[in-house]
Amino acid sequence: MERRRPPQTEEGWYVLHDFRSIDWDAWRDAPERHRSSALEEGIDYLSAAEDAVDAEEGESATFAMLGHKADLLVLHLRPTLSDIDALERGFEQTALAEYTERADSYLSVTEVSGYMSEEFFEDDAEVEDTGMRRYIETRLKPSIPDSEFVSFYPMDKRRGDADNWYDLPFDERADHLSSHGEIGKEYAGRVTQIISGSIGLDDFEWGVTLFADDPTEVKDLLYEMRFDPSTSRFAEFGRFLSGRRFPPEQLGAFLAGEPIPQDESDHGHHHGGESAHGGHHGTDSHHGDSSGHHHGDSGGHHGGGDDEDEESVRSELEEMGVYAGQPHGEDVHAVVLYSAADSAELHEEVDGLRTNFDHYDTHVKTAVYGPSEAAKPPRNGERGTREPSELADEESETAVVSLWETERAANTAAGFLADLPEIVRQAGDDRAPAGADGERGDGPASDDSWGTMGMFYAVKPEHREDFVDTFEDAGALLADMEGHRKTDLLVNREDENDMFIASRWDSREDAMQFFRSDAFADAVEFGRDVLEKRPRHVFLA
Repeated sequence: MERRRPPQTEEGWYVLHDFRSIDWDAWRDAPERHRSSALEEGIDYLSAAEDAVDAEEGESATFAMLGHKADLLVLHLRPTLSDIDALERGFEQTALAEYTERADSYLSVTEVSGYMSEEFFEDDAEVEDTGMRRYIETRLKPSIPDSEFVSFYPMDKRRGDADNWYDLPFDERADHLSSHGEIGKEYAGRVTQIISGSIGLDDFEWGVTLFADDPTEVKDLLYEMRFDPSTSRFAEFGRFLSGRRFPPEQLGAFLAGEPIPQDESDHGHHHGGESAHGGHHGTDSHHGDSSGHHHGDSGGHHGGGDDEDEESVRSELEEMGVYAGQPHGEDVHAVVLYSAADSAELHEEVDGLRTNFDHYDTHVKTAVYGPSEAAKPPRNGERGTREPSELADEESETAVVSLWETERAANTAAGFLADLPEIVRQAGDDRAPAGADGERGDGPASDDSWGTMGMFYAVKPEHREDFVDTFEDAGALLADMEGHRKTDLLVNREDENDMFIASRWDSREDAMQFFRSDAFADAVEFGRDVLEKRPRHVFLA
């Protein structure tokens, strides 16, 4: 009798879905002082859990459940079962627990399997693909997305007489999962998930938690997956429980029957850490087996500056006949990070991430922009030999630019990109971005200056030298202007005609003085002749 080969697995954090029902009669009848005490202790418990003050690592979130199955979900992810156990018993010590009963619970553990990367499990082997290595890490230690809607369900793989998942050869199972994952990729940036194994821990084999801002996206995804053989032939499901996330400080509004979250600005607050390590992983991870590819769909920060200030600047530039793009691009969301690392080293790292980003339809472009003329784009592995631009001094930073069709995808990409070597800051932020440990950087604050970045100057090849020379001339003018701090011309390492300009000033008014100058008007007119098209995006920070 042939014994089928199971994929190897590695486990990460334990996951507890703790579903509670509220004894509403008891809550209404309780004296005000009892309710006040229960509310205070409940908020303290939930806030501490979301901040993971009980452990060195972890995530927690609070949800108001919909329907009769439960009223409240507290979702915990922690490194050890001891941590989970302490959280369970800790809740029972609160005065709030007196007014609740456990409606349901589900225990599981995050995992990666050989379906994702057999290389990961080879003796003494290291995953060379930087993107895959980071993705595996986020599968083992995921972050909980800030999405409002959550849907949880347990599932098994079918073991019937006609269709038995575990009787299929390994390669056939892997093919099923690959096909299944292609559907999930189409929802990257709209639906994210945490899949955790529960064989031997709970009644089913896996727990699936889906997150989205639009509940119909979850419905559409699952409906489409129903028609895939991996589901239609081999999947069995438990019951579904759905809810809406709210911050712990609004527990009082929840218990009072008021709308939550009460204010749009409260949704997407800290939520246990806006960790830009991008632990939000995607719908490509296949139901029932921890495998897939990173697609980049939530965590981190992009954009920059005050929206009203940006809009006023754009309006003023428009009156001057100067195109000023859109706040986050005409049709894309941009992430821009700056690194002090060597551009060749950075390019190699980014290339690994981009390979994984390219699996997803929401990815538009990710590229490394180095100081002008510091090197020609790499051809046949050889570095260029031109001299650096005069404006590309030793303090010039290398920019990593990543464009996505959705904000959620851009945010998650920012988390992964934040782990690149020697990241010093992120455009629109006043400090270096958070790394994999969730800690913010200590880079110099930029809130005392004002920046503008004209992105994607696609230059006609025959005018490239003219463009660079004109920029050098402009640099001499800028150096003498009051309030000017620094301007760099950066070039895409893979396309020497793709330019990126970053400029920083003491104040918005100092920059506007330049925009109003005859020299800038001449530059705009010059650009009409030498650019393939107008700048795709102007980023104000």
